[in-house]
Order: sequence, then structure tokens, then C-alpha cells
Amino acid sequence: MNRKTGKQCYGIIGGLGALGCADIFSKLVKATHAYSDSDQFDIIFEQHPFEAIGITGGENANQTSRKMYVFNMIKVFEERKVDAIILPCFISHTFIDELKAETRLPIVDIVEAQKVHIQKKYPAAHRLGILTSNYSKKKALFEKYFTSPYELIYPRQQVQNECLMEAIYGPLGLRSGHLRGRSIELLYKSCCDLMDQGAEIIMPGLTEISIVVKSLRARGVPIIDANQVYAEYAIESEKNLPAKTFKIGIIGGVGPAATTDFMNKIIHHTHAKKDQEHIKMIVEHNPQIPDRTANLIGAGIDPTIALYSACKRLEADDADIITIPCNTAHAFVERIQPYLSIPIVNMLFETVEYIRQNFSDRKIIGLLATTGTVKSRVYHDMVAKTNFDLIIPDDDFQKKVMNAIYGEKGVKAGFTEGECKDDLNQALEHLVKRGAEVIILGCTELPLLQSENNDFHIGDRSVAILDPTAILARKCVALSAR
Repeated sequence: MNRKTGKQCYGIIGGLGALGCADIFSKLVKATHAYSDSDQFDIIFEQHPFEAIGITGGENANQTSRKMYVFNMIKVFEERKVDAIILPCFISHTFIDELKAETRLPIVDIVEAQKVHIQKKYPAAHRLGILTSNYSKKKALFEKYFTSPYELIYPRQQVQNECLMEAIYGPLGLRSGHLRGRSIELLYKSCCDLMDQGAEIIMPGLTEISIVVKSLRARGVPIIDANQVYAEYAIESEKNLPAKTFKIGIIGGVGPAATTDFMNKIIHHTHAKKDQEHIKMIVEHNPQIPDRTANLIGAGIDPTIALYSACKRLEADDADIITIPCNTAHAFVERIQPYLSIPIVNMLFETVEYIRQNFSDRKIIGLLATTGTVKSRVYHDMVAKTNFDLIIPDDDFQKKVMNAIYGEKGVKAGFTEGECKDDLNQALEHLVKRGAEVIILGCTELPLLQSENNDFHIGDRSVAILDPTAILARKCVALSAR
């Protein structure tokens, strides 16, 4: 939705055959005004020249420049916050799946529009004549959409090359602006060839053909105005556009190992049978964000701007949510959230909520976290809203926690065994002896030393050890499925 006008906004990628694109733009405008709710639409038409090598519709044409142009235009429209892309080019639809995989914007499908129109208006027609480029024909573009009971008929090879391709791409062809005379005669011969082969309906697969549909119809050719069909389909389908692909934004580097650990947990908790069923993630990996603990317990640099800057980059990259796999950084979330248009999923809130839903019979929560997290009291404030009590290690054991994280042989230095693990286990046992029934591993590096375990035994006691990053990962997966 256009943020300034509150209207649905379409972005039209022009330049892919200037005359055909202009015709679709004109027909889209007219189609918009034909509907009673026409004031719901905004249209942005943007066209730039791009260098194409040879005849773009040739059988072996190199489409790299076209692909890059279309992709770059989609990125422009993403920045302009349009709601859907109109792609007035049949050749570009031969690689539409490649484009869809790299954008969250729905692309209105021109071939699907023709299929829906034919099914609705000509339910008895099964022999379809196709007027398209040699390239689209070779790529079997229409065969992907029109399966049984349809039979697709193309002009005979000589007619295809000498009449149809010449009518479009020749020096006196439609693409060069010649809309009368020889181009029409050649198109008419192509249509006659299709009708001789038994075509019941003729469907243009080149946007330029729709510009001269009236001339062909006047000669008795049963031809569809593909551009008009596409324009009306785009307007009619605006309420049923496919949902945008969900994307998780991650502020990484705080710390680096915790970032990859968090991403792995999202992947692990996603029910996917193939790569393409996994969730999109965009990571702003910045290990140079000032240390959160150093700021909270001393005179360290305030990381607020750095964290906010990372959030804004994720916001600009069209993330749906922002996640921060760093417990201590959540002390700064309340400062940042009011200035963002997308939510930061609060890992601390989700952790306490998880305890409330799954361990409501327990009373005492133990927190193992950095001194910065402890002194910020962000977990204390979350737990204060519940019926639980929160306890933290005594000073001596808090030093062990900090050594396990920041020590020369701590987890941030790349160690996961030895002194760091021993220190953590001693602090954990200390909290259990003081009555903790649930333990929060409140630093995202700590799960690298001790795995999540709902039934962890210490002596004759059983406690739940919770990993907030795993809880956050499961929450993200759940949000992506909505």
C-alpha cells in the first residue's frame, strides 16, 4: 500500500518493447477507471534504455541484459514500496521464476492472465494459435500454462520466420513503429496459417501485436487483445495477489558465533523438504557494534546508534521482522523500536512467555547472563510481570560466568570446552542449590557450552535449561507460517 496515498500501487517495468509497454500502461489506466473502486490504485511507470544484443526474440538470443534490467527495475520498485510488479513482456516471463525467487513483490503473470481469460470467455476452445517469438517458443513458455485439454498451434516454420518475426523485428516491423502496411500483412498471413491449421482462438505472445488487434479483427481474425486481458487481470486480481515471501532480518556480529548458531536453529526448526522451503534471512553482520556490556556497566561507547543503523538497513531490505541474537542488546530495544516500521521480536519476552506456558508449576528462575544484562535488569523487568521469582549468581559465581564468556579461554575467544565450560557448570550448579527450577542461558554464546535441556539432572535435582536463541528461532518459524 502506498504509504503517502493509502492506495494500492503498481509498478510497471517499461522499456521491454517500448510500444507494447506503453499500450499496456494505457489500457491499465483505462481499466482502472472502468471499476467503481478505481480510486484505490496508483500506477508508477518507469522506463530506461538497456542494451540488447541482436534480435531479442531470436531463438538463441542472449537474455542476460534483459534479466539484469528487469531485476534492477524490481529493486527500484521495492525501494519505492509498490505493492505489485506489472511485467509487460512475454520473453521476460520465460525467467519469471528466477525473478520471483529474488523479490518479495508479487509479479502479475501475463500468461496466467491469458489462461484465466480463455477459460472464462472461451471454455469450449481447446486449439489455441500462438503468435510469439522464436525465443519464447523454444523455451516452451505457453506449454507451462496450457496443458491438456489444450493443443497449442504455432505458425509453420517458414511463416514463423519470414512473416511473424519479420512483422515484429524487421526494419518495417511493429517494434520500429510501423503499425500499418507490410507489418500488418505479414501478421495477417501468420494468423491465416494458424487458422488453416485449425486454431479456434489466436493468442498474441508479443505485446506489440495487441496494438494492431483491431486491424486483424476487421479481417475476421479471432484474436485476443492480450494487453487488455493483462491490464484487466491485474486490476481484478489486486485483492488476490500472492503473499510476499517472509524474510527474517538478523542483526549479526553480536557475537559472531551466536549469529551463525541462531541461523542454524532457524534452519533446524523449519519443516522443509527442500532448499526452497526454508525461510529467507537477511543478516546485517557487524562485529564492530560497540560492546553492550561495556556500556551498561561502565563508560563503554553507547551502541544505540550502531544497533539502530543495523535495524534501518534491515528495514530497507524489506525484512518483515528484526531479531537480535544477543540478550544484552535487548537493553537498548525500547530506545530503538519507536523509530522502526517493523517489529523487533523481543527474545527476552518470548523466553519468559515460554516459561509461563510450559513451566507454570515452577516458581524460581535462575539467570546466567553477562553482568551488563544483569545490571540492566531487562530480565528482571520481564519476570516482574509474572508470578515467578528471578535469582542471579552471587558475585564470585557471576565472575565465573563472565570468565566463561569473555575470558582468555572463554566462548567469545572461540573455546567451547575446558575452563569456560567448567565455570559455567559451577555457576549453574550454584543457582540450582539456591532453588532455581528453570535456568535461562541469558547470553547467546552460552548455548554453545550447554545445550537446551528440559530435564537436566544435577545431583538429585532436575531443572530445565532454556536457550533463548532456540526459543526465538522457533518463534520466527511460527511467524513465517502465518
